[in-house]
Amino acid sequence: MGSCSKGITSVGFTFIVVLLVVAIVGNWEVKMAGAELSAGQCKEERRIGLNECKPVLYGKLPSPSCCERVRVSHLECVCPVITPKLAALIDLNRAIRLIEGCGRRVPRHFKCGSLTTP
Repeated sequence: MGSCSKGITSVGFTFIVVLLVVAIVGNWEVKMAGAELSAGQCKEERRIGLNECKPVLYGKLPSPSCCERVRVSHLECVCPVITPKLAALIDLNRAIRLIEGCGRRVPRHFKCGSLTTP
């Protein structure tokens, strides 16, 4: 059972990271105008996003606070952590449906880390 919970945690982390990645692509033009964030600021942004969206891991729809976090997160903080290993664990179509449920449009054929949207 321990290895199962570790697998869920890893998949959950990956799913939420991808949820953030794809959702913030819609804000790319706005975010590029701002100052660059430090590594510490990016890490904190990812931590907050994971905490806000954790219920999604258990089959719940994104909360208003999760959707807000998805809308304000910075693309440059999320894309570098999307490795091929993490990307392989993601159901990208499910992530896109959830993101669109938060009111974000997901661009086609956008590359972020090791993912490309359909």
